[in-house]
Amino acid sequence: MNTRELRAALAALARPRILVIGDLILDSYVSGEVSRISPEAPIPVLNAKLTDERLGGAGNVAANLRSMEATVEVIGLLGDDSRGRRLRGLLEEIGVETSACVVDPDRPTIEKTRMTSGIHQMLRVDWEKTHPIPKPLLAKLLVELPARVHAANAVILSDYGKGLLVDELIAATIRAARERSIPVLVDPKGHDYRRYRGATLVTPNRKEAEEAVGRKLASLEDVPKAAEELIAIASLDAAVITLGPDGMYYRVAKTGESARVPTMARAVFDVTGAGDTVISHLALCLGAGSPLATAVHLANHAAGIVVGKRGAASTTREELSTVLGEVPEHHGKILRPEDVELVVSQWRAQEKRIVFTNGCFDILHAGHVDYLRFARSKGDVLIVGMNDDASVKRLKGPTRPVNKLEDRMTVLSALEMVDAVVPFGEDTPLALIERVTPHVLVKGQDWEGKGVVGREWVEKHGGQVHLAPLLAGRSTTSILERAKSTPPTC
Repeated sequence: MNTRELRAALAALARPRILVIGDLILDSYVSGEVSRISPEAPIPVLNAKLTDERLGGAGNVAANLRSMEATVEVIGLLGDDSRGRRLRGLLEEIGVETSACVVDPDRPTIEKTRMTSGIHQMLRVDWEKTHPIPKPLLAKLLVELPARVHAANAVILSDYGKGLLVDELIAATIRAARERSIPVLVDPKGHDYRRYRGATLVTPNRKEAEEAVGRKLASLEDVPKAAEELIAIASLDAAVITLGPDGMYYRVAKTGESARVPTMARAVFDVTGAGDTVISHLALCLGAGSPLATAVHLANHAAGIVVGKRGAASTTREELSTVLGEVPEHHGKILRPEDVELVVSQWRAQEKRIVFTNGCFDILHAGHVDYLRFARSKGDVLIVGMNDDASVKRLKGPTRPVNKLEDRMTVLSALEMVDAVVPFGEDTPLALIERVTPHVLVKGQDWEGKGVVGREWVEKHGGQVHLAPLLAGRSTTSILERAKSTPPTC
């Protein structure tokens, strides 16, 4: 989706009522300076300067939703202690309804205290008990639950494995939501997703998805199959897998719609709570009636903002609108030539290793896929320069290209190993290479000894040139020749 569409979707976004059910956590931060080692033990001494308390866990989900002006109610467990009173106070200060929260006198309110010096976290201290919610408290919640669910436009199950979201409560929530066609979004915990059976979608990160499917997702090519399996395991409508620096992948069960959305983080300071931001924005959009694709793109931009902030953080509609205004209109894998510098500068700010290659890619074949996979293996992001129709005709003859530029770019951008495609009209990609100044330039082995265009510029700026092995017998020309010589069949 381009940013013009996303800005329009954000401007039209309603303010739905979202019910958040999950583990409430008080996040405390003690920050200061370290200038000496303790004489009592070989540990640094933190000269504390500042303390700060924030909403964590399901509370951070609620905070993200309130920042985006949603109406929010929370169901959670609190201890009968000062931490619980402070946590409830923080929720009520931002306008979150807490009347359905229950107090368990036999457990402390969960608190995570982080000791930091500068940008470095030195120690975390957790105060918690994670036994399942007592039966009397669970019975009380189950009585009130259907009415709370039916009053919402979307429900979030924020599962941190701290004892609230037992199987009975999860099943009752999903059942009540299904009665009114209310979406239920799950931030999952553990390896058995059958306990979320019937939910609308789950939002695991890569590691959590690996635990759920029982194997490593070694490359991006492994992610789509994992999403399919998660959908099947829990009878979901969709799955969204967050991939850190590789963005987000989503798949819709009914239509088969799927895509990987590249990360929007411009500078990463702290990834704490990024998953909370993702699920809150997905619920906000789905609760307002937006399609999943729109929800994923907006959530991706929102997460890109919060990882640039300290601790569990959130973003506002104004911030999100401003960031969308800074991204090129045609942002996505297909770039306009005038957008190249901005996208490349964002990659450099993220310290990504940039790989460049180029070609006509007229009829995509196995040789192209093998070549592009080799190129992508040499860095973190791959940008492909593509000859426009006029330059292909000059290079290949009057009958080429077979496919017009727009079609060629669309097909190439669908490949997982390609991060951006940009057209150029010159006979060589030299000008484009100089604008990108990649860390790595890749060409095929057939260029050995011929003088690779751009080599001098790339090596002058500290980069490398690699020649990719070619898959024997695969070429667009040979495909066209075979097509001409093969007689038609009835």
